[in-house]
Parts: sequence; C-alpha cells; structure tokens
Amino acid sequence: MLLLVCRFHSEIALPYVSNYSLVTMKQIKVGDRIPDFSLPDQDGNIVNISDYLGNKQLVIFFYPQDGSLSCTREACYFRDLMDVFEESGAEIIGISGQSVESHRNFARDNNLKYKLLSDSKNEVRKLFGVPSQLFGLIPGRVTYVTDRDGKVRFIFNSQTEIQRHADEALKICLLLKKNYQT
Repeated sequence: MLLLVCRFHSEIALPYVSNYSLVTMKQIKVGDRIPDFSLPDQDGNIVNISDYLGNKQLVIFFYPQDGSLSCTREACYFRDLMDVFEESGAEIIGISGQSVESHRNFARDNNLKYKLLSDSKNEVRKLFGVPSQLFGLIPGRVTYVTDRDGKVRFIFNSQTEIQRHADEALKICLLLKKNYQT
C-alpha cells in the first residue's frame, strides 16, 4: 500500500490504514510552546519536560534509530558539543522509539551524557507532528530549540544533513544566551 503525505498549512494528513479515514497531526511551529510530556530515559527514570522549563533552553532532537550509522554520528556530534551547549544554558534531549534498554546500550556504547528518552509508542513524536520519511517507513529527524519558557525558537528538519542539526541548534542557543544577558 502506498502511503501519501499531503501538507496543508501546518498540518499533515495521513491515511489511517485500517479504515482509510484521515488522521490529522498538527506540527509544532516556531513560536508555539512545546507540549507537556513525560517519558522514561535510558536509566528508566521518568523525565517530565516541564521540570526543565523556566531555567533551561532545550534542544530536543528526534532521531530514527539507536545504533544506525547516521543516528550514531548525530548523537556523537551532539555529545562532542555538549560543553558548549551547557555553557549556553541549554539542555540536550534525544528522543526515538527504541526501548529504555536500547537507549541505555546506545548511550553507554557512545559515551552519551545527555538524556535519551524512549518514545516507544511514538506519542510524543505525534504530539510534535514530526513527519516520517520514505512513505512513512522511516521516522523523521527533526531538532527543536526552545527558550527557557518552552517556546520553540528554531526547527531544523533534515534526514541527511546530520551535523547541521547540532550546528544550527548551537547557533540559536548562543543567540538566546546573548539575549538573556542583555
């Protein structure tokens, strides 16, 4: 079955396979506030995103799969820039659909010190409206940067420009830090 993705305004309409009705998923846009959510991290601890609001900028990156070549490159590049992100006042959080155990192994094998959240039912991915690629077969790769209040200030969506996710997010975090200081 061919899965078509149609875009109109800020929504994506996806055919619901079992009965062919349309399911509409609103995409988060710049200026929107991120939705409140809770997910388990790689250690099995529940992370409430609201706990970060008010004192940290957030860099939330959705990635397709633990251990794939591109996802490992992306995660390690965020790791390598982690000190600079922290200096800018930002917290890095990765989200994908793998299990807590998969995230634990991925974090350990790649020395990742930031939170990896397990969205095994893809509920948070849907809350953000992260689009899928290749006719819905590959989860999308999208990075969101929020200010301290959880308002989205930047979105970068690219399946192939792996390192640009961290590079672009860092530029925005540094600009936000400068704005907080003035």
